[in-house]
Amino acid sequence: MPIDVSAALSAEPAVREASWTERDVLLYHLGLGAGVNSLDPAELGWVYEKGLRVLPTFAMVAGQGVSAGTLKPAGMNMPGIDIDLRKILHGGQALTLHAPIPASGTARISSRVADVWDKGKAAVIVLEQSATDLDGNPLWTTGMQIWARGEGGFGGDAGPEVTSSVPERDADKVMVSPTSTQQALVYRLSGDMNPLHADPAFAKMAGFDRPILHGLASYGVVCKAIVDGVLGGDPTRVQSFSVRFAGSLFPGETIETAVWRDGDTLTLLATCPERDGQPVLTHATMEVRS
Repeated sequence: MPIDVSAALSAEPAVREASWTERDVLLYHLGLGAGVNSLDPAELGWVYEKGLRVLPTFAMVAGQGVSAGTLKPAGMNMPGIDIDLRKILHGGQALTLHAPIPASGTARISSRVADVWDKGKAAVIVLEQSATDLDGNPLWTTGMQIWARGEGGFGGDAGPEVTSSVPERDADKVMVSPTSTQQALVYRLSGDMNPLHADPAFAKMAGFDRPILHGLASYGVVCKAIVDGVLGGDPTRVQSFSVRFAGSLFPGETIETAVWRDGDTLTLLATCPERDGQPVLTHATMEVRS
């Protein structure tokens, strides 16, 4: 059986050290489309090592890119879980920042399967990672929900019901983020080499017309839009960022992000205008520091 829930939940956390350099940060930001207007001083701060700022969503790829020498297809292969790449989709992502991410550094990352939910036709695997610096100071915590199509029906807990809606008023701000046709090819160099994002034949076998943009790339694009457009370009103001991935995006399409602000809580909705406003990210909230 591809998923042994008991084995997955009882396994000891996997602990590894992850190191990154400014080069990894620059490549990550380029994979999100940063630097198109490199003459803009604010935009240059994402793609030039002098005064380099680090988006908090870099935590998703820290230690996985070209500097780590780990460029290989990402899979779901861990104790109790062995799933075909064509069956998995990224369902949701949460990130909590405990300290600013340095432009270069080393972290100790602990990973575990926190839960497995039975959704009938699919299973949802909840992966949790906690990162500290080498002195034990917390850096970030992440929670990733992976949908494994065809792996449900094992009689397990269905997990919590999540309901969320945007306020019944006009958004306080709307930002538009174009993506490029080669964006997935650049983003994958930060560590996620799943052929779903590069190989047309593989994408068709997975049920898509052509390769799609990584969900975490959309996640990072929206985070950058909020930092640039709402938080004055200061990534350290992001405290947490949680989303559900509602639909795929093809490289070259646009992400339109609507923002409703209530104090230090931002409610977000990201859609694709080329597809009549089809949702891309929903159930999205960001807690920010004043």
